[in-house]
Amino acid sequence: MAVLADYHLHSSYSGDSRTPMEEMVKKGIELGLKYMCFTEHMDMDYVYIKSEEEGMFELNTDSYLFDLIKYKEKYADRTDLRFGVEIGVQPHISKELAKYAKEYEFDFIIASSHLCNRKDPYYPYFFEGRSEEEAYGEYFASIMDNLRKFSNFDVYGHLDYVVRYGPRKDEVYSYGKYKEILDEVLGWLAEHGKGIEINTGAVGYGLKELNPCTDIIRRYRELGGEIITIGSDAHTPDRIAEGFDRAGEILKSCGFRYYTVFSRRTPEYIRL
Repeated sequence: MAVLADYHLHSSYSGDSRTPMEEMVKKGIELGLKYMCFTEHMDMDYVYIKSEEEGMFELNTDSYLFDLIKYKEKYADRTDLRFGVEIGVQPHISKELAKYAKEYEFDFIIASSHLCNRKDPYYPYFFEGRSEEEAYGEYFASIMDNLRKFSNFDVYGHLDYVVRYGPRKDEVYSYGKYKEILDEVLGWLAEHGKGIEINTGAVGYGLKELNPCTDIIRRYRELGGEIITIGSDAHTPDRIAEGFDRAGEILKSCGFRYYTVFSRRTPEYIRL
């Protein structure tokens, strides 16, 4: 495996994982990962469908950091653990997010669009009463809305997250159908020194391509984008580093000769 850094990992500190952090760390070591960055969920003002899920995506950052430091020291001779977070961005809470991002000395911040105009594409109701193409278009437009309000992050996560849950997923989806808005997003990211990630979690959703699709990655590079991380988005040990060989080949095909890791919000480039 050429890629030795998984920069999108979750443990039981994220509301949608039950895996203890140490189990994730041990599996990463077994796989030979040199770097592991935990990016637990922080989704302020998330719209919960079930009352019993209230607050599940609001991270107890102090407790998370306590355990991370403990395991960072315990396994220091076997892997390098990094302190990250995945922030769910919504324009109306941009001030709260900016404040939170400054409260801790994160190594790495992923900005992600989990909600689009207060609806999560994870739920089928996001797609009801309209075409799949209309739903995807609204989602991509909302990313630009987020970027206009919030910029204290390092990479934007799984840019086409929405296709994971579409009725036909990425069967007929393509970058070309949404080129105008996606180019605006990618151009903004490149111009402002922000990165994107290759999220190999798409493998588990039965998609033809990773998130985002190869054409988006290639276009980001064409527009001058240089920062790209690779993350499995694993919530269980069996998904860690899944699809990383494929991600490395995609990067090369798009003109990248390296991938990126972060420490104290500073990028470091590692040759493929």
